[in-house]
Amino acid sequence: MRRIVLALMLACVSLLTLAGELEEAVYGSGANRFALATGSPGELGLLKVLAEKFASTHDAQMVWIKAGTGQSLNLLRDKKVDMVMVHAPAQVDKAVQEGWASNKTLIGSNEFYIVGPKADSAKIASASSAVDAYRRIAEAQSAFVSRGDNSGTHQKEMQIWKQAGMTPAGVWYIVTKDFMTASLKRANQEGAYFMTDSSTWIMEKHVAPELMILFSGDRFLVNTYHAIVAPKGATQGRDTAEKFVAFVASSVGQQIIAQYGMAMFGEGLYNDASYAKRFD
Repeated sequence: MRRIVLALMLACVSLLTLAGELEEAVYGSGANRFALATGSPGELGLLKVLAEKFASTHDAQMVWIKAGTGQSLNLLRDKKVDMVMVHAPAQVDKAVQEGWASNKTLIGSNEFYIVGPKADSAKIASASSAVDAYRRIAEAQSAFVSRGDNSGTHQKEMQIWKQAGMTPAGVWYIVTKDFMTASLKRANQEGAYFMTDSSTWIMEKHVAPELMILFSGDRFLVNTYHAIVAPKGATQGRDTAEKFVAFVASSVGQQIIAQYGMAMFGEGLYNDASYAKRFD
C-alpha cells in the first residue's frame, strides 16, 4: 500500500515539474505519454476533444502545458515538450530550418477581430485596414489592451504597429502579460480596444458585454495554426506526438476542428486546414 501511495505522489510531482511549468490538464490515461504546449486551442476546449479521441485509439496520455506561442516555442527548443501548436508561421519555419523542430503541419485557422467600446472613439469601424485602425487608436490615444507576452497574438499586434510606423506607449497602452480571455476581460473593464482571435470571441464574448467587433476582414488578420514536433530522438514522447499530429491532420481530426463549437454557438470556432491553406 505504501508503495502505491509513494508512486502516486511521485507521479503528481512529475506532473507539477514537467517543463518547469504547472500543467493545465492531462487527457487520457494510456502508456504513451507526451507533452504539448499551446494557448487558445487548449483554453477553449478544442485540444481536450482532440486529445481524448486520439488517446482512446492510441493508448496515449497528453499533458497540456498552457503557454502562448513564444513560450511554447521556447519549451520545444529546450526539449521540455514534445510538440507545440502555434500561430506564428515565420517562427515555425525558422525553428524547422534551425533543426530543433520538425514535421511542420498546417492544422487550421481562425482570424483576429479588433473589438472595442461601442462608442468607438477612434472611429476604427470605418478604417480601411488593420494598420489604419491601429493608427487611429494611437492618434486618438484611446485605451488599448496588449497581451505583451510574445504570444502569437502579441507578435501579430507588433507587426501591425510596425507597419503603421508607430511604437505604442503611454497611459492609453495597457499591457496585461496574460492570456486571451483574461486580456479580453481587462479590455472590457477599461473600456479599451483589443485584438482578440475569433474563436475566443465566439466562446467568451459574454465576459465583455461592453465591447463589440469594430474591425475585421483584413487578410493580414487571418491566423493560421501549425503543429511542429521535436526532432527524432530529442524527447521521450516525440514519436507519440508525431502520431497525434497525423491524427489532427486526418479526416477525423479535421472534422473535429471544423465542427467544434457548432452545436453550442451555431458556428465553428476554427476553420480546417483546407480553408487555412488559402492563407498559408
